[in-house]
Amino acid sequence: MDDEKVKTQIGANIAACRKRIGLTQAGLAEKLNYSDKAISKWERGESIPDVITLMQLAEQFGVTVGELLADPNALPEHPGTLERAMAHVSEKALKRKANKNIILSLSSTLVWFVALLIFVVLSTLSIPHSWVAFIYAIPINAIVLLSLRSAWHDFRWNRILISTIMWGGLLSIFLSLLEFLRFNAWKVFLLGIPGQIAIFLWFRMFRPERSPKEEHHG
Repeated sequence: MDDEKVKTQIGANIAACRKRIGLTQAGLAEKLNYSDKAISKWERGESIPDVITLMQLAEQFGVTVGELLADPNALPEHPGTLERAMAHVSEKALKRKANKNIILSLSSTLVWFVALLIFVVLSTLSIPHSWVAFIYAIPINAIVLLSLRSAWHDFRWNRILISTIMWGGLLSIFLSLLEFLRFNAWKVFLLGIPGQIAIFLWFRMFRPERSPKEEHHG
């Protein structure tokens, strides 16, 4: 099948599904964390989404990936080679996604287990305020998740995770000063205001139009 025909076919299906559920290009872009320019390019057939994004699109539209790839003129009982190949790739992508979710869950579990272990040891030794270990686990857990997702080039949760690291770190500092030094440093939270604004502006400025895989296909 000709590459341009494939792009046009997928783009037409995306546009039809988007209109069917009453979403604008900007609305769909917001849900996928892409720019509306990327959606427009897909629908015009200038580029195509990667497999993971196709799966996200199918979920948003309430259809299967195969339906997004299907040729409207093809006979239902004879799906094209592209549809069969992409269905196979989608199955593999789903398995990889499941494995990654397991790794993320195990990593978070390990962080909180260590926090629990520290709490048990400190409380057994009658060291006061040992519960603060759980507060430190919040930004540490976010750092671990951010590192793993970044290594997998999955940046969809970066803004939330970075915000969690910042506010969790500030909370840890505040409670440490309050509980151990009896110093109420509530003003430390004021640092989070410009920090949060900077995070918002940073991700707004570098909001992706296309993923690296899409660049390859485009």
